[in-house]
Amino acid sequence: MKVETGRPEDISGRLPQEINCYALLDSLQIAYTRVDHAAAETIEACLARSAVLGVRICKNLFLCNRQETAFYLLVMPADKQFRTSRVSAQLGVSRLHFAGAAHMAEYLGLRPGSVSILGLMNDRGNRVRLLMDRELLSQEYFACHPCVNTSSLKLRSAELFEKLIPAMGHAPACVEL
Repeated sequence: MKVETGRPEDISGRLPQEINCYALLDSLQIAYTRVDHAAAETIEACLARSAVLGVRICKNLFLCNRQETAFYLLVMPADKQFRTSRVSAQLGVSRLHFAGAAHMAEYLGLRPGSVSILGLMNDRGNRVRLLMDRELLSQEYFACHPCVNTSSLKLRSAELFEKLIPAMGHAPACVEL
């Protein structure tokens, strides 16, 4: 795997959702490095990519309440364990669980295995609430997929919080995991 700066020179064969991520990052003048790789379907596969990028990766969990009327994107360090009860209590939501692929496609324009904070750019109705583990606020760099699980990006956390998240129209709520 080779680490490259910015978008790929040749975008033929790339999916529109990936190209849209690069366009958004470029329009906000956010510098990023990229590594292309085989599909990363598991956290274990993602950990190998994080070593190449030299950054701690995150789990991105798409969740909803029991009635499927409230949706959440939880971004947390990959080495932490997700406890539904702990997050539910902080949100005041009972029976928090994983949302289905249909809602993921509808609200984030993503498919399972490609969940990324960058998917919030597709949430124009602001239906998904962004939740971030408080620990992520102190990291110098942040890694994520560009809405496909065949590439990984590294960018400065300051630019994530100061430019990217506001541009996508979301304000993160911090949770303790």
